[in-house]
Amino acid sequence: MSFKIAIIGAGSVGFTKKLFTDILCVPEFKDIEFALTDLSEHNLGMIKAILDRIVEANGLPTRVTATTDRRKAIEGARYIISCVRVGGLEAYADDIRIPLKYGIDQCVGDTICAGGILYGQRNIPVILDFCKDIREVADTNAKFLNYANPMAMNTWAAIEYGKVDTVGLCHGVQHGAEQIAAVLGAKSPRELDYVCSGINHQTWFIDLRLNGRKIDKDELVAAFEAHPVYSQQEKLRIDVLKRFGVYSTESNGHLSEYLPWYRKRPDEITRWIDMSDWIHGETGGYLRYSTETRNWFETEYPQFLEAASKPIDASKRSNEHASHILEALETNRVYRGHFNVKNDGVITNLPRDAIIESPGFVDRFGINMAAGITLPEACAATCMASINVQRMSVHAAISGDIDLLKLAVLHDPLVGAVSTPEEVWQMVDEMVVAQAQWLPQYAHAVPAAKERLSKSTLKTREWAGAARRNVRSIEELRAEKAALKQAV
Repeated sequence: MSFKIAIIGAGSVGFTKKLFTDILCVPEFKDIEFALTDLSEHNLGMIKAILDRIVEANGLPTRVTATTDRRKAIEGARYIISCVRVGGLEAYADDIRIPLKYGIDQCVGDTICAGGILYGQRNIPVILDFCKDIREVADTNAKFLNYANPMAMNTWAAIEYGKVDTVGLCHGVQHGAEQIAAVLGAKSPRELDYVCSGINHQTWFIDLRLNGRKIDKDELVAAFEAHPVYSQQEKLRIDVLKRFGVYSTESNGHLSEYLPWYRKRPDEITRWIDMSDWIHGETGGYLRYSTETRNWFETEYPQFLEAASKPIDASKRSNEHASHILEALETNRVYRGHFNVKNDGVITNLPRDAIIESPGFVDRFGINMAAGITLPEACAATCMASINVQRMSVHAAISGDIDLLKLAVLHDPLVGAVSTPEEVWQMVDEMVVAQAQWLPQYAHAVPAAKERLSKSTLKTREWAGAARRNVRSIEELRAEKAALKQAV
């Protein structure tokens, strides 16, 4: 087979390498072209050198090109994969820093909450530019695979306004299933069969079967509470499991941001999170992790390049959906996964226009969703709160309506639990002004926002958050990795 895959935001070096090697684990895909594109020539050069080394080491005919001309990369592509972070770590730092001034403590801040909503405002205009290029110069039947957060908002915009064939992809379901399999004592995650449904980062394991035996709430609670690691790292998730009756896919830290109950007071935050790793609830945890990862890669790049000389091991193919979807579409080998698509009645008690994440099957006819799923009422209610915020956020991003943007932020569950309307209005003004270079749709609103800020008497505070850690130096990271290696 010979076709072209364009990867937008290919400067996400580690993730691009994973997608690349996964796809080349499919025997029929050796003779394809990867067109890499990114705003950063520096990052493009690094990832192209790594992928070229993989191709050379494995004696493959695969072609790798790299260009900052996105339209050229998309031209003729059958598949377009996006893993962009518009505004990079600079804008992301504001997504965490500014809400903290108003008492809003986020662990990740890339899905909803104040940070995730502003992230969507930056991404959606760019997503629509991608879609325009796809419609005009990509293969006639091109499929857009979006890995970028905020997943639901980006996918919603691409489908509803971009008018391209789009699927959103995440790995939260797979990771949650691996946890459940581990606490239940399974020898392999493959022993666990499950139905997981909801919206991205708020998907729920509504049916669990281990080797054909149905697992109920009480058994799952007991298994998690008995686990020596997860009982400490996932305290909030376990509490939600007890109250809702089903387990959530999302990590302890992520889940805490989507609910109005666990992160609204500093003493409550420290009660429910775990500081053994960023993902369990640390203030700005993913920002710290991302910053350290970038610094580590820049410094240790020669090691990454050397590692690329190893043969591809198909047995280590990851559970990221992209390669499996492409394999199913191109070879007709059926793949079952969980995909972000427009609901259109798949989940009976969520709105038809919402972007859901739910089970589906892929073959040469496309992605076919398993319809007729009904969520438990509490799960549906929690999802609905986020869907309403997502819908307003998408409409605000398309229209450039700053008042609608403020209403979207006001209706976010955690923001609403912490901040007053007056605080929300000022916070959004401050974030739009700080991120104006990435928010062209709000250019008309920036002067008035600056004027309001200059006259404001509302007090804010400089607060690091309830559980903040400093970014570690390269030397500290080296010492930690050496200690872990010695312990093993």
